[in-house]
Amino acid sequence: MNGPEPAQPPVSALEPWPDTVRWQPISRDLIWVELLRLAMGLAVLLVGLGVGWALSGHRLVGVAFGVVLLLGLWRAVAIVRAVHAWGYAERENDLLVRHGLLVRRLSIVPYSRMQFVDVSAGPLERAFGLATVQLHTAAAASDARVPGLRPAEASRLRDRLTALGEDRAEGL
Repeated sequence: MNGPEPAQPPVSALEPWPDTVRWQPISRDLIWVELLRLAMGLAVLLVGLGVGWALSGHRLVGVAFGVVLLLGLWRAVAIVRAVHAWGYAERENDLLVRHGLLVRRLSIVPYSRMQFVDVSAGPLERAFGLATVQLHTAAAASDARVPGLRPAEASRLRDRLTALGEDRAEGL
């Protein structure tokens, strides 16, 4: 006796194409860039708290120092996990970008809606040979970015997205 098929678990709204999308990861070197940014901010904050603690000797300043240190360690772990969560996929008519840990985000940017594409690299990104591709659309809320790309891949993606955007826009 063949009964009805067992019910399949619902597909998450954030992973609607698990079998048809090939996600491209970003460079893991972005972890070092983000950890260095965190370390610089923490260093300033901890030096300030350390000096305040040394001068005042107040116990609450010492507690604040410890809390900031623990939050910095927690953030370092979150950075590693967050970089692993980034991915992008090029499809025929749109670009998919996913990221996020606690709040997961999937952006779908149709090539025909793109107005322009930026490639940028700050000093830390350049030191690690990385760049960020930023897509701009008519609706500012739908802008998407792909950080942690090697410059050659960022240029290739920029050129491809620009060409596909121009091709798709001509049909409008």
